[in-house]
Amino acid sequence: MVNKWLKFNQLLFPQKCMLCATMDGGALGICQPCGDALPWHNTIPQCPQCALPSIDSNVCGHCLTAPPAFDRIHALFRYEYPIDAMLQRYKYQHLLTMAALFGEMMMTELPRANLPDLIIPMPLHPQRLKERSFNQSLEIARIIANRLDIRLAAQSCSRTRNTPPQASLPMKERTKNMKDAFACNENLSGLHIAVVDDVMTTGASLNALAKTLKKAGAASVECWVVARTLPR
Repeated sequence: MVNKWLKFNQLLFPQKCMLCATMDGGALGICQPCGDALPWHNTIPQCPQCALPSIDSNVCGHCLTAPPAFDRIHALFRYEYPIDAMLQRYKYQHLLTMAALFGEMMMTELPRANLPDLIIPMPLHPQRLKERSFNQSLEIARIIANRLDIRLAAQSCSRTRNTPPQASLPMKERTKNMKDAFACNENLSGLHIAVVDDVMTTGASLNALAKTLKKAGAASVECWVVARTLPR
């Protein structure tokens, strides 16, 4: 869903598609055929809680036996080409214009019923933020919060430990890595929270943050992620 300003801007300044370089990039810089060919996650049956593949879209066995702290995952894409490359360029080459792309595309898939009371972006540790110069999740969350007119609570939670990047660790170490990694300085009693993040792999970071939010009183926590990594 593209707002009127983006459509007007496209009329004045046509964009190339960032994937195929045609001049049909539209308001967000990606043409219709390339957009249709992206690895949309909603094309596969999935567990409504963790978003991993599941028969008939039922809650998977793992979530039944060991329920995560978050209540639901909304994943826009599978973490496959070209989304993986696009996210890496966004995060490590500071292509901030992609925040609008991911934020607006996520808007097309989010359910409009039972919207959250506030949106919290996945926090970065101050040292990591200094190194990267921006929080990729915050920039995407800013777009979504503005379009949905939901409060963006960017300062409600913080990352208290500068943990090693999850991608650098074996799967078994990722949960341990996130222990006591977050703090919340706001009373969230009874609130429905949406956490925004760029990539979900094992879900250890999102689970740890959801635990912190529920300790602060949150009634429910759902996670909105750009891409979900699937088991190979």
